[in-house]
Amino acid sequence: MSGMAALALAACGRSQPTATPSPAATPSSAHAYTKYLPLIFAGEAEVAAAEPPLLPTPTETPRPTDTPPPTPTPQATPFPPGPPSKLGLFVGHNHPSIFELLETQAVTVVKTLELDATFVADIKRISPRTRIIGRISLEQINLATLDPIAEARRFVETLLPLADDPARRPYFDGWESYNEPVAANAEEMARFADFEAERTRLLGERGIRSVIGNFGAGQPPLELWSAFFPALQAARQYDGWLGLHEYSAPTIYYLSTADGRGRYPGVTPQDEGWLTLRYRKVYRDILAPAGLTLPLVMTELGVDGLVQNRPGPPEARGWQEFQQYWAEHGYGLWGPGAYVEQLVWYDNAMRQNDYVLGGAIFALSPTAGWETYDIMGPCAGVLKQYLSVHAPA
Repeated sequence: MSGMAALALAACGRSQPTATPSPAATPSSAHAYTKYLPLIFAGEAEVAAAEPPLLPTPTETPRPTDTPPPTPTPQATPFPPGPPSKLGLFVGHNHPSIFELLETQAVTVVKTLELDATFVADIKRISPRTRIIGRISLEQINLATLDPIAEARRFVETLLPLADDPARRPYFDGWESYNEPVAANAEEMARFADFEAERTRLLGERGIRSVIGNFGAGQPPLELWSAFFPALQAARQYDGWLGLHEYSAPTIYYLSTADGRGRYPGVTPQDEGWLTLRYRKVYRDILAPAGLTLPLVMTELGVDGLVQNRPGPPEARGWQEFQQYWAEHGYGLWGPGAYVEQLVWYDNAMRQNDYVLGGAIFALSPTAGWETYDIMGPCAGVLKQYLSVHAPA
């Protein structure tokens, strides 16, 4: 894969996830695959035969007097009870669906652009253990010309009326800065590190936590992480967290060592990737040796067609536009169930790493332009069933 440019999309302040991975490692046949109960829906074959399927199948033309058979409604096979989930939600707007999911008590983290004080207070009231991360909408910064200290002070002056507001402060657990910054070289990364270090210090002295980094999928190149160490050191001093985004497509497994292992690949502590599970490379090879194993939050995760040089439908973006591909390639005929299966795989991976606090699925009720990523509806219904049996004891 090639190309490092990030497309700043103002609709929700997200940038285009890009990646420049090295060749994917060949999965070893020695992996002991950890299975979870497959999420299929009852009577999948019968549904495929009875309703207009995602995969074309021959049909017999009924006689005019025939009564068409009823179309079965897909029903997910319930997940078995299991250990607490680390899945969370990216929320663009306040919507009742979030509270239905929060009632499971299993939503680990909520990352939100919705800063209404009543909304965040209700999140904590319904699910006190859910961590809330906020982000304000700002223009992207140019790291080539960034004045780190001056920009950090400007940022903090802009954020403090919200972050230090008594109506909001008790409910937010951390604040991000700029979304998916892309450093072209070590000098630009060093500027961003100095910015994040100063921002973290200024907020930390007021008792406000920073969530630093929030790099896009496949970012930054591994060789640039050492230039980011000053920010990591400041975050360690002021109880900060590291934020990363992990996406892949056409499935969440693409360019990981689980890719090619089929619909139910399982995951082991040895699995890693260049897009999803990239965080394991970073922590194992770079942060742990430097003593910088910070608490980690995936502040965005999921299936995103904006990753570059991938297979699958070329114009597809959000998960909804990959349902036909999944049906054709054996990942399940019912898209909502197929997507939650992939999210559960990622959840299983996060649970294997104690330093991971959780990960926010992008997205529930996103802002305009991101509708094909929306998990409201049947997808949220399947996710709720999973979370309901994977809540803390």
